[in-house]
Amino acid sequence: MKHAFVFPGQGSQYPGMGKEHYENNAFAKKLFEQANELLGFRISDIMFQGSEDDLKQTNVTQPAVFLHSIIAYKSIEPSTSSGSPDMVAGHSLGEFTALVANGTLSFENALELVFIRAKAMQKACEINPSAMAAILNLADEKVEAICAEVWKETGEVVVAANFNCPGQIVISGSKKGIDIACERMKIAGAKRVLVLPVGGAFHSPLMEPAKEELSVAIEATKFHNPTCAIYQNAVAKAVMDKEEIKQNLIDQLTSAVRWTQSVKAMIADGASKFTEAGPGKVLQGLVMKIDKTMEVAGVS
Repeated sequence: MKHAFVFPGQGSQYPGMGKEHYENNAFAKKLFEQANELLGFRISDIMFQGSEDDLKQTNVTQPAVFLHSIIAYKSIEPSTSSGSPDMVAGHSLGEFTALVANGTLSFENALELVFIRAKAMQKACEINPSAMAAILNLADEKVEAICAEVWKETGEVVVAANFNCPGQIVISGSKKGIDIACERMKIAGAKRVLVLPVGGAFHSPLMEPAKEELSVAIEATKFHNPTCAIYQNAVAKAVMDKEEIKQNLIDQLTSAVRWTQSVKAMIADGASKFTEAGPGKVLQGLVMKIDKTMEVAGVS
């Protein structure tokens, strides 16, 4: 039996997140204060006392979810009952947490990259007004085909951005492109089409300006050899080479999050237990929808 650890991304944040850890765990409190100092503002105050709207700001959300996930993981890491991971993966932003868990990045370097990524994505959203929408109960191939048709016919960018689980795909693109694609998805038989409350078109070509900025930061950051494989969003397979990990991390901003494919690859490589570390239970639910025979657990 192989044990996979998985880490959530943007969207799993909630007001008050991490407060209990801060108040009851000296190590967690130290990590929070270290993050406050590294970021140059008290992210802990926003996490503990901020509103949902405060936490939705990309430059706050991403470091907040990363920090909470790291603390959750560290709280169980020494436990022999939980064991060390045989493999790791993260959903979008969660990939940075996974790279700390398998030793590829230090906490400090990962937090710095997450903050750079968040600010760069925020800027890219302001340059190109854009959106994302969830498409339920429509075949992957049909969703991809409709996105390609809309882009070709209208010139509006639309792509499949998140393959979350069978029957749940998120599309990403310009606001006009998303509106047109959503109407076509309904006509094609989608059970539900839901425009998401996010800042812009993540995991699409519209993130190219952010990709360029993040690429410079990643190339200047020290990466170590991982202790176990990471299944990266862009390629949905086990990766151990640190140079390949770097490139996949850069490519992730403009390519799809292949979560369904990643989980299936982990299962094919022997995973039978998945532990989610971080706020919420989204990934536990997705794993069960991908393969209901899996053992899932979580720590938040």
